[in-house]
Amino acid sequence: MVEHQPNNTILVTGGAGFIGSNFIPYFLHNHPGINVVNLDLLTYAGSLKNLEKVEKHPNYTFVRGDICDNVLVKYLFKEYNFNGVINFAAESHVDNSINSPRQFIKTNIEGTFNLLENARIFWKEKNYRFHHISTDEVYGSLGEDGFFTEESNYQPNSPYSASKASSDFLVRSYYHTYGMNVVTSNCSNNYGPKQHDEKLIPTIIRSAINGVKIPIYGNGKNIRDWLFVKDHCTGIDSIYHKGKAGETYLLGGNNEYDNLSIAKKICDILDNKMPNNNNSFSDQIQFVEDRLGHDFRYAIDASKVSKDLSWKANESFDSGLEKTVDWYLNKYQL
Repeated sequence: MVEHQPNNTILVTGGAGFIGSNFIPYFLHNHPGINVVNLDLLTYAGSLKNLEKVEKHPNYTFVRGDICDNVLVKYLFKEYNFNGVINFAAESHVDNSINSPRQFIKTNIEGTFNLLENARIFWKEKNYRFHHISTDEVYGSLGEDGFFTEESNYQPNSPYSASKASSDFLVRSYYHTYGMNVVTSNCSNNYGPKQHDEKLIPTIIRSAINGVKIPIYGNGKNIRDWLFVKDHCTGIDSIYHKGKAGETYLLGGNNEYDNLSIAKKICDILDNKMPNNNNSFSDQIQFVEDRLGHDFRYAIDASKVSKDLSWKANESFDSGLEKTVDWYLNKYQL
């Protein structure tokens, strides 16, 4: 294990996943005086390849393990004397939660509890920060207008979103019951480099370049607000360091698009980069049976974090989407 400075080391959980593996290099670069211990179980959705650029960084340590493992988590708190936690670790794919919900309950609820309880025990009267990363899906589904805000009612509609809502409430309870210095951030749909192939945008890219059907649920009219992952990283950084204890902050990109429009945008980018014998990649788009309980629309009002912490998303959707396509083309060496 690398040397670390007491009281200057944070625990990042799930750091080998999509958002975490974008966050850790960003955080190490921008906070050279802070050590990061990354605890990740390396399920199918996490990969150390995502962190190759920092694996030898003097302020970085990787530990393979489960946030539900109380013996391990207790050991890490004792060994490293953490003065902060940022909890990315979660099962996150909605379809998987519909087919196999048990692991979502275990990781997202029991795992979050295990982290909170160890933080409470080890930190005692210390005012160290616990930042819980969550999702806008806990708020349910919007109609054609309106936005989620920090005051929106929780109305989760899938086992995934219900498990995240439960973990959000656990974090809230540790503030109100024990006075812990917690913050929660709920983000809109992320996109960008390193996202797992099962998600919408990588699936569209992969299917298009492999010449197979591009599957779009239902009629393709379900709408999401899209946030470039590096903008999400800056938002997490701002909330972790400057957010008010006990508060929730919503992070969104103000980029509302339905799924069919996303597919067509990606196909247009690929048409320019990989001319397809005078055919368009959009010819491969096919509608498939809709997801059970598919929420119609998510959209976030991020005015609170903008006003209180001076954060905003900087990446335009078109430029972020092109960067994402380029990353996957490089991954597939095309």
